[in-house]
Amino acid sequence: MMPDREQQRISAIIFDSISDGCFTTDRECRITSFNRAAERISGFSRDEAIGSFCFDIFRTELCNRRCALRTTLANGEQVANVRVTIITRDGRKLPISVTTSILRDDDGMALGAVEFFRDLSEIENLEQQIKRCTGIENLVSANEEMQQVLALLPDVAVSECSVLIEGASGTGKELIAQALHNLSPRRKGPFIKLNCGALPENLLESELFGYERGAFTDAKRNKPGHFQMAHGGTLLLDEIGEMPPPLQVKLFRVLSSGEFSPLGSVKVHKVDARILACTNRNLEMMIENGTFREELFYRVNVVSVCLPALKDRPEDIPLLIDHFIAKFRERRGKSISRVAPEVIALLRRYDFPGNVRELENAIEHAFVMCRGEQIEVLHLPVKIQASARDSRRPAKAERSERAIIEESLERNNWNRQLTARELGMHRSTLWRKVRQYGLDRRATRTPWSK
Repeated sequence: MMPDREQQRISAIIFDSISDGCFTTDRECRITSFNRAAERISGFSRDEAIGSFCFDIFRTELCNRRCALRTTLANGEQVANVRVTIITRDGRKLPISVTTSILRDDDGMALGAVEFFRDLSEIENLEQQIKRCTGIENLVSANEEMQQVLALLPDVAVSECSVLIEGASGTGKELIAQALHNLSPRRKGPFIKLNCGALPENLLESELFGYERGAFTDAKRNKPGHFQMAHGGTLLLDEIGEMPPPLQVKLFRVLSSGEFSPLGSVKVHKVDARILACTNRNLEMMIENGTFREELFYRVNVVSVCLPALKDRPEDIPLLIDHFIAKFRERRGKSISRVAPEVIALLRRYDFPGNVRELENAIEHAFVMCRGEQIEVLHLPVKIQASARDSRRPAKAERSERAIIEESLERNNWNRQLTARELGMHRSTLWRKVRQYGLDRRATRTPWSK
């Protein structure tokens, strides 16, 4: 049997070998032990810490309100992974994750408590870098083609030139237009939108240019058009490919001269509005067919921005899911924080004819159906669930999961904790799948962070 002194020596070695900060307290919150990692993270030496109250050493924003350690001492229950900000010995604010447990003697009486804490600054800095690299305004993407688009936006916005935004329905054309306005010198001016495919020609013309009282039977009063409302700001012409050819001629004249007259008026108005246009149609093919005017095309297409379909940017699906979960969690007040790995795998295989808009709809649908903290396949719309039952694609499903894990690892610099969090799985599950798909051979060439 090992002597007590030798046991104590080994226990001390283990205590100081723990990579997380660790300390123990008595029932009055006085520190009774303090390991090396705690010294390194807090900046306080063991001699300074032992005998002090924990709130004098850590000085967190929760010390006087919802102290995790006091909660554990009061009710004996563990508190896990609470994020707090401490003030280090040299005055720096440092984010940490705190877990506390009660310490009991052989008779079950409470002696005090133990707290483990982890420095979160590196993880949070990395997450901020990821956000800066993948998002601008409310747009998020890790796709190379989309990254090129996002990188161009600030320069294009400042130029104030006309922009044609092309892409299938639901790819985020209106978000790009809003971002161009918000990043431009006109950001304090109005942002006016008009869907050219939603109205017949006569109503579309009156919406564009406005009308004077008496211009037609129901014109009981003067009404400003969208050009006039957008003065000093930005006018977005959505689905410009749906505009009838006769109205295209009138629009071209306004864009060329900067002048227009409301219907029923001979008065000429000057307009100072930046023009952005969106389309899901091939305007160059329409020019060849004679359904879109070439001169208008070149007037609105000074700079072209083309958005890829969601099926061509599957690496964006985890980022978009996180974005929509945060959005709907705040809106609906639910505790949903993640999706099951099977959900990501299924969404990666799905073709998304409705693109980003359909993905947002699917996550909102899941928020209605889900009562727990994790979205499962059964919470998704029936149409998407049905795609999971396609028996012809089992091999593709396995390859898809491998691709998901590999892309997430690369995106997070092979950081296990960030990757597991992104994929919604435990780190041990992640490591098992890494070995299953042969990714551990790559991992040995890349230092893994915890």
